[in-house]
Amino acid sequence: MWMEGSQMRKFALVLLLTIPSMIGHAGEGMWLPDQLPKIGAALEAAGLQTPPENFADLTGDPMGAIVSLGGCSASFVSPEGLVVTNHHCSYGTIQFNSTEEFNLLDDGFLAAGHEDELAGAPGSRVYVTESFSDVTDRVLAVIPADADGSARFAAVENAKKAIIAECEKTPGHRCKVASFFGGAAYRLYDQLEIRDVRLVYAPASSIGKYGGDIDNWMWPRHTGDFSFLRAYVGRDGLPADPSPDNVPYRPKHWLAIGVDGVEAGDFVMIAGFPGRTNRYRLASEVEDAIEWTYPQRVQRRRESLEIIERETAGRPQAALAYAAWISYMNNSMKNAEGMEAGFAYSHSVARKRALEAELATWIAADPDRQARWGDALDELEAVLAEQRMNRARNMELSSLKFNQLVSAATTAYRLAREREKPDAERKLGYQERDMRRTRARMARMARSFDARVDMTLLEHTLDGYAALPEAEHVEMLDEWFGLGGDVDPETAIKTTLHGMYTATALTDSAARMALLDADRATLEASDDPFVEFAVAMYDTNLELEAEDEALEGRLMEARPMFIEALLAYQTAHGVEIYPDANGTLRVTFGNVMGYQPRDAVVYLPFTTAEGVAEKATGEEPFNAPVPLLEAIAAADYGPYASEAIGSVPVDFLSDVDTTGGNSGSATLDDQGRLVGLLFDGNWESMISDWDFLPEVTRSIHADVRYMLWVMDRIDHAWNLLDEMGVEPAFNGASPTEGR
Repeated sequence: MWMEGSQMRKFALVLLLTIPSMIGHAGEGMWLPDQLPKIGAALEAAGLQTPPENFADLTGDPMGAIVSLGGCSASFVSPEGLVVTNHHCSYGTIQFNSTEEFNLLDDGFLAAGHEDELAGAPGSRVYVTESFSDVTDRVLAVIPADADGSARFAAVENAKKAIIAECEKTPGHRCKVASFFGGAAYRLYDQLEIRDVRLVYAPASSIGKYGGDIDNWMWPRHTGDFSFLRAYVGRDGLPADPSPDNVPYRPKHWLAIGVDGVEAGDFVMIAGFPGRTNRYRLASEVEDAIEWTYPQRVQRRRESLEIIERETAGRPQAALAYAAWISYMNNSMKNAEGMEAGFAYSHSVARKRALEAELATWIAADPDRQARWGDALDELEAVLAEQRMNRARNMELSSLKFNQLVSAATTAYRLAREREKPDAERKLGYQERDMRRTRARMARMARSFDARVDMTLLEHTLDGYAALPEAEHVEMLDEWFGLGGDVDPETAIKTTLHGMYTATALTDSAARMALLDADRATLEASDDPFVEFAVAMYDTNLELEAEDEALEGRLMEARPMFIEALLAYQTAHGVEIYPDANGTLRVTFGNVMGYQPRDAVVYLPFTTAEGVAEKATGEEPFNAPVPLLEAIAAADYGPYASEAIGSVPVDFLSDVDTTGGNSGSATLDDQGRLVGLLFDGNWESMISDWDFLPEVTRSIHADVRYMLWVMDRIDHAWNLLDEMGVEPAFNGASPTEGR
């Protein structure tokens, strides 16, 4: 008998968590930690030497050491709250502390002691997972039986807010409710939110970002993508705002360093917080991504990068302000290009269409299955088709909201309106719990804003909007910028923007921060053009938001029904089952191995220090530091060389399953020791957000031996080596001076 409603949806997750032997290829699958005991045989076959149960306990060893930075992953590596992550995950903090005269991106940074550590960029966080629980029944039970899309969305959002509010009664905690399988199941995650995060050590970008965007997503790779932060709390041990009085956080667990590293064929495991994957999407969604989403993304990123390069030329401070943004856009653009290439050889659409046809046949063969899921695919397709109707308009409006001054004014006015409601009735993102994050975002603009660049990017966005078919235009936006009729849109936009940027006070950081404390009446009386624009667009923005929420609510009903059918079908046919990544803690495992991308080409699993020297040109992004090149020429490797390789391994490949958000994840060996940091994937892996191809999908890791060698031989970070329990090999008698 087929179960109904929330019972069936909960069954989907329960089924997922209790299947003992549905795993084929070791590399595939971003597993929930509590699933690992169920797949113990596969873990053992891959080479794990410790009980899988150890990884199911989020507060035990080693999982208690795994933390999130809110976009990247990281881990504790000392009892003094020392955190290791990627260099690119600390890039914003490195940039925030840099000036033309004190450029940490170029020079690197090492604190000689705690007192020399630098404040993290505003909003820097370390999230320590305390617990999780299933809240599926609590969320689904509040949805009215006859709810339309809007009512369903509102019911789910209100349930989430109530659950989160209850969880966050514990001081210093940040909670979230994550959905699985498109809304079929929900879990509550409770995390300690550490708000004082400081920069301890980062190698120069000529090590930490060696190869830059040229090597990004490519193999072979020679990047020392690592850095160290430290988490601080109040003297009572609880999270506190940044203060000189704070003390290092003392984690319950921290990772041991596997100083001997790993070799080809060895077991490796990744523990971190992958962002989003789309493995259970329809063929039509994959097709849409191929034909529209990724081509649009490549084009927009390229155009924006050209604007930033042009507008910052000869202006070093402006270039520094947009350094992190440039890095992000280059990465995003190259990722999208890789997606396009990957789809071309993966045949994903054809395989998904075949799977959907097989699923439809399987459903039709049984009256009970037909009664429950007969219309599931068609209903989901209908909602998706409606969602695509305004995608071009929505892309332009989304870009508009990312403009820094538009965002500042719009956020402030929306916040003022939301403050008029009881806190529990405000929209997510505008409650009191969100204020620290909102203030931090506004504060970060002080080091990431340039009016000339901001205006030119906004002009480009508006030119794209003006070129849309008239049916996709927004009346208030047209009215504000004088679009329509016989007016030349480019001239109208340029003239309006020039007036706005000339008259606004929001180019000043203090003026932007003051907006967040202003009430509705004050903002509505303002004559600042960006505030006036935010007020004028408020009702329109709410209407567009309501349209999106209604569609999202319908997807919350349609997608779980399709996924329920798909999971039941896969289970019946012995196919591995794991949930899409959704920003929650996951574990993936596999082995160190190379691959063959095409005929007669074979990639080895390790790169070496000699490869760094071979690539060196003296010019960015291959401007390896002279002391590094001299040490390589002398083969001055101490105990950090691999006997099997005959050199210091720089980076290595494995077949583990990762995606964005996994950056900075701990790479663990068969004993749970840190042997590297996940920082990238190969060119062929970029499609793995949608499809896993075991023959060519590889993740790229910074080898712990290269990390330790650079710290010891090049940067003399002996104080940190001592703290991590690693004996320095190169004159480590005393800590180096801070630099």
